[in-house]
Formats: sequence, C-alpha cells, structure tokens
Amino acid sequence: MRQITGNRLLDLLAPAQLNRLRPHLKAEVVSHNQTVQERGKPVEFVIFPTSGTISIVAMMLDGTSVEVGIVGREGMLGVQAVLGDDISLNDAIVQISGNVLRIPTDILRQEAEANPGLRAILLRYVQAFLNSATQSAACNRAHLLEHRLARWLLTARDRARTNRLPLTHEFIAMMLGVRRAGVTVAAISFQSAGLIRYAHGRITIADPEGLEAAACECYEITKREYGRLLGGDGEIHAEAVR
Repeated sequence: MRQITGNRLLDLLAPAQLNRLRPHLKAEVVSHNQTVQERGKPVEFVIFPTSGTISIVAMMLDGTSVEVGIVGREGMLGVQAVLGDDISLNDAIVQISGNVLRIPTDILRQEAEANPGLRAILLRYVQAFLNSATQSAACNRAHLLEHRLARWLLTARDRARTNRLPLTHEFIAMMLGVRRAGVTVAAISFQSAGLIRYAHGRITIADPEGLEAAACECYEITKREYGRLLGGDGEIHAEAVR
C-alpha cells in the first residue's frame, strides 16, 4: 500500500524509491516570516513542504524585494541543488506557516544520480518551476496590478490548499514588488465585488471562480504546465481547498 507523505513530488515516487529517502527525511514545523534559505549561502537541505507556503524573494541593493517563486506541497525548495549548484541566489521566507520534510542536499543528489525515476521527477519539477518563473516575469511587465493580485492570491491558495490566507496587504505588496496603497485599492475592489473578504490580517477567497475570471491568463498557463509535467491538474483539487 502506497504511503502518503503529503508532498506531491514525494508521493509521485514508487514505494521503493520513497523508502530509500525516508531514513533521511526530517519533519519540521516552519513559522511565518522564518528564513529557511539565505542568499549567498550553501543550500545544505532540500525542503519538501507538506503544508503552508514558502516565498523565494529577490532582494535589490536599495532594499526593495519581489517574489520570484512560491513553493507549497506541490514541489520543493532547492531546485539549484538538483542542477548541481550549492549556492542560493535568493532568500526563501515562509509565507504561511506549515510543515516540511527536509533532506540533506548531498543525500538527495546521490539518490537522484543512482535512481533514474527519482531524477526524472525532480527534473520535471525544475522545468515546471522555471516555466512559472518565466511566466511571472512576463506577467509583472505586461499585466495590471489587479490581474496580478488575483493570480497571486489563487496561486497562494493552491499551494497552501486553503481559501483562508493569513496575509497582510503590506506582505503582499512586498511579494509583488509594488506599493502597499496599490494592493489596498485592488483588494477593496475585489472585496466590493464579493471575491474576497479581508479582516485582521487574513484574506478569505469567497468566490474562487470569480477571482479566476479576474486573473490574467498567466494563472491558467502556469497551472496547465504543472499538470502537463507532473500529472493531474497542477495539484489543485477543489474538494481539498477549504
């Protein structure tokens, strides 16, 4: 009987492949705003979230920041390790508290080199992650803030598998690389339309279908790519989102 870890990539592995990794996987709880990977530092562990979300954040010399990637239970943090690199270019900060499984980078790399099935799954995820980053770059340049905010909220919902997101406007503005006032105006518009509810630092997606209609095409493109490369529908199951 297949054992479920709660992480999409690990659960795609054959039982024998997963059993080889299990002795090296360590369960941990990560908290909001915790830095789990530092730019310029060696990537000592690869992290597989089973709940919550982690933002990969690029920092500029003037102190501004923008999210360049987001990881939840659909994937892993540490794609550079799979590609043979040991240094992180960006910080990785916990966006929504949750649980993770971490494994030493050198162990995962050794197992991937010895196991074609594991290596293939990890490389497909790397491709999906890079596709998402490419689409995000185009999105940030071409689309209005309202469309980008809708896309970002839906992506955070999918990764965390919940419609209730403990996020402030200030945090979202930092992730999108925009002014807080712009996020507030867009959020008020969404709330007035009944798409979201916002109170006490928590955003609740009240109308997911309506929010999808408000998002740009980048949301569907990225979701479809995850599904194409990793099966299913990009690990988005309506019945599991609460």
